[in-house]
Amino acid sequence: MAAEDTAPPAMSYIPEVVLKKRKNNEQWAINRKLQLQERVKRHKFDMFIKKPDQFIREYRDKELDLVRMKSRVKRTRRASVKPDSKLIFVIRIGGKNDMHPRTRKVLYSLRLRNLFSGVFVKANEGIMEMLQKVEPYVTYGYPNFKSVKDLIYKKGVVKLDKQRIPLTDNNIVEQELGKHKIICIEDIVNEIANVGQHFKEVTSFLCPFKLNKPEKALHGKKKRFSDGGDSGNREDHINELISKMN
Repeated sequence: MAAEDTAPPAMSYIPEVVLKKRKNNEQWAINRKLQLQERVKRHKFDMFIKKPDQFIREYRDKELDLVRMKSRVKRTRRASVKPDSKLIFVIRIGGKNDMHPRTRKVLYSLRLRNLFSGVFVKANEGIMEMLQKVEPYVTYGYPNFKSVKDLIYKKGVVKLDKQRIPLTDNNIVEQELGKHKIICIEDIVNEIANVGQHFKEVTSFLCPFKLNKPEKALHGKKKRFSDGGDSGNREDHINELISKMN
């Protein structure tokens, strides 16, 4: 049986109008994509450019922060606030959007450079005045022994050779604090909880604690805790917040 001749299939005819429309659609899609990319670039650029009214508003907010700081300090001096405990744990809960540079300087002197960082401090007149200056941006109170121990064992970090190292090795403690007769992590807990003779050396050895953001414990309110807000002195209630952030 003879093999049948196989002819190539005939190419389907596409009208010129359809071809032009297809080409125009492709070109439109390309142009649209370029426009969207350009719009995204402009939007990102505009985010970094502040309008004059934004500068004015931020300046006023920062100046108002300074006025309020001075007012709080005057009230504190007249009232002569005395803490109920020698030991205070301070947590930074506020950002820096409307913060005056003087306020930021006080926070930095307390080693509270980051949001949700915490430090132990020894209660005295100078510390209480500093806390009043930055009250809208911090909350603090009197930690119990359990809170101190949990923080140090779970979140304790030290800096050696410019590196942050979890506090898990008693050898490191003895090497750095052995001259003060502090040779283990439990000694650190006792020294801080009892505000011992070498409290300053021990707290300086520890890095500020990096705490977790609590889901429902903080609502961003700058009002005092006693008035239904988040900031200021929580007294013994600080232990509840520590347990939620640890």
